[in-house]
Amino acid sequence: MPAETYGVWSLVPLLLAIGLALITRKAALALFIGVWSGGVIHRYHDSIELIESSLGGFDIPGSGLLSQLLGVFLAGIWGLTDSLQWITESAGDSVFNMQIIIFCLLLGSAIAMIWKLGGTHAAANWATNYISTKRKAGLVAWGLGLMMFFDDYANSAIVGTTMKDISDNLRMSREKLCYIVDSTAAPVSTIALSSWVAFQMSMIDAGYQATDIAESDVPSSFIIFVQSIPFNMYSILAICMVGIIVVTGWDYGAMLTAEHRAATTGKVNRDDAEPLQDIEGEFGDPIAKDPPLRVFVVPVAVLVSVMIVGALRTGYSEGAGLYDMILEADYAAALVVAAFAMVATTFYYAHKYDLQSVGESVDTTINGFNMMMTALTVLVLAWSIGEVVAVLGTGEFVAAYANEFLTPEIVPIVVLVLATFMGFTMGDSWAVMSILTPIAVPVAWSLTGDHVMVSVIVGAVFSGAIFGDHTSPISPTTVLSATFTGADLIDHVRTQVYYAIPVVVVSAILLLVWGYGSPIWGRSVSAAIVLLPIGVAVLTLLTYGLSQYDTKRKNVDLSEVRLTHSTRAVRSDGDGRPEGEHSE
Repeated sequence: MPAETYGVWSLVPLLLAIGLALITRKAALALFIGVWSGGVIHRYHDSIELIESSLGGFDIPGSGLLSQLLGVFLAGIWGLTDSLQWITESAGDSVFNMQIIIFCLLLGSAIAMIWKLGGTHAAANWATNYISTKRKAGLVAWGLGLMMFFDDYANSAIVGTTMKDISDNLRMSREKLCYIVDSTAAPVSTIALSSWVAFQMSMIDAGYQATDIAESDVPSSFIIFVQSIPFNMYSILAICMVGIIVVTGWDYGAMLTAEHRAATTGKVNRDDAEPLQDIEGEFGDPIAKDPPLRVFVVPVAVLVSVMIVGALRTGYSEGAGLYDMILEADYAAALVVAAFAMVATTFYYAHKYDLQSVGESVDTTINGFNMMMTALTVLVLAWSIGEVVAVLGTGEFVAAYANEFLTPEIVPIVVLVLATFMGFTMGDSWAVMSILTPIAVPVAWSLTGDHVMVSVIVGAVFSGAIFGDHTSPISPTTVLSATFTGADLIDHVRTQVYYAIPVVVVSAILLLVWGYGSPIWGRSVSAAIVLLPIGVAVLTLLTYGLSQYDTKRKNVDLSEVRLTHSTRAVRSDGDGRPEGEHSE
């Protein structure tokens, strides 16, 4: 088994990549070094054996030490070859990954075209009349995130693209917008009818197959999934936390610093930030200063509508109902078609209003591809870490310790913590679910013989996976959220973690209360539903206390942070200075 071969060394590439990313803020470099270190570890023993066999016929003093030194050198070269192969495979061998790459390229082109045609300025002008405060902008972004439940990638792309210039115009930091987008993408998708649900149900089935239950007695995976929703407490409370922060404006931690910077200086990104998308820096001023609003609205509407129709079409089969079509849909394929339709719509408006020739539009489209290269590099390297995880058996190594000290009361917390650690280090919620759910389900059943406890464990797996995803700079969802909001990836992780940690702590406490309170209310789903509003109340009080403490510690006036500036003078690269301002 890989886990037995590499042991604790299987954690090194992931921890190295994450640590270097947080320290250097160079995500691509950190991820590449992490992948490369995985190749070195993978080939170290083979290299040592090869060197020892080659030197075996020579009587060389200190040959053991020499073999180790030469083995490290050879492993570095051999491992680099493996690393490049993993990167190539992550980009090209997976149809899904390639679809996401094409989608990002096309969306980058559409964003570039809308900017060049003046669509984003038209949206900012319109929003000035209707979205006049940060609170309203945050509520709109939050609401859009709740509506785009069908796919987390589409959620990030549509909400980030739609709200970026509007929030810039109101001096909302890119970190804040990215937090709103990221915390309503995967959490919403994991509790609603989406591509996630079909995958989650398949993992539940896999878990039951590992038990001794007769097939006729295995409950519907959909029923178990529905029962697990109240126990997926991190996802539910993360969505509520966004609402608390947006409505109250009680920022704290690194986010308070970012919001204060944006409000007082107009810099929506810090001076030395490296946003994964910088459209104004790439394309300069738009051609038309005052085009019709439809130049912005219609392409976005085309993206959403074609995405929905295309997804349902891919999920259609004879006799299939709407529910079956949603679960069976190929969302990645639908995203590609929708993004292409969006680009075609921008070409139409460029011709209709005589803003660009076809040749100039093609040039803008290609430049839009280039704009996405940094984000795609990080994304491909994040996928490559997944290859390292699979080869070194990281998931199996971590999961192997789950059965050593479990009781029915603490098993949900152990699973939550385990899923959190795996999600953070692996950066892939689906990978965590695929590894841990088939293991956790039979453990829950063997401890209690109760299907409700299986639902609890499933919810704990989902919660931990999403939290780990939210705090990991190697998560594809985190990368895409930063990409489509134009935020610095590491800044996004640093600011979001201050809000994610209280949510997961409260979730863990609620699961403990539920577990140890079972003699009172039994193992009931209704008890978890009752506990959730209590969790929201606790988060509200905690957020207020942390905000009050941090504003005093940093000597920041929250009224300044909430100050609204609605003017086009704030440019999307964050360097502009608003000309007019008014208080909320």
